[in-house]
Amino acid sequence: MPKKPTTNIEDMIEGAFRLIRREGLSSFTARNLADELGCSTQPIMYQFPNLKELKDLAYERADSFHTEYITADDDFLEIGLRYIRFASEEANLFRFLFQSGRFDGASIKELTHDSVAYPIVNAAAKDLEMSEKEALDCFEVLFAMVHGYASLIANNALEYDEESLRKALYMTAEGLMKR
Repeated sequence: MPKKPTTNIEDMIEGAFRLIRREGLSSFTARNLADELGCSTQPIMYQFPNLKELKDLAYERADSFHTEYITADDDFLEIGLRYIRFASEEANLFRFLFQSGRFDGASIKELTHDSVAYPIVNAAAKDLEMSEKEALDCFEVLFAMVHGYASLIANNALEYDEESLRKALYMTAEGLMKR
């Protein structure tokens, strides 16, 4: 009778997530994952013959981690700062989530009208006494700004300076709300 596998699918997903988080997407290979899990490549390749499905599952895990990270605070502008801080603290995951081609061809509306962003925008609209459309318009501008800063920081093109980022974000938000 064949030996029962000691590495299950959940372990593989978590191992892929840890590997990408620590070393980046380029390190995601069956051999590197096997080293991470302390097993041979055989159980990995048996469950995931081309690794694409495992990469997608690791992406879902990373996306959940990111969502939990940025929504730990429900203040509209603090979420933006947490998004940027995530790029600084978790650069490999940020690049995996947002710079690995997953959103090629997506519009800003598609990116800002997802199931995570929409409740945040609705809550901000109520808190700031704005219409939903006004809040969405502001959110799109702020999202583009925040994502730009985060991308620059994740790619080592800009140093993370929370005070300067907070000031820029608040000044932009104030200007948007005045119009």
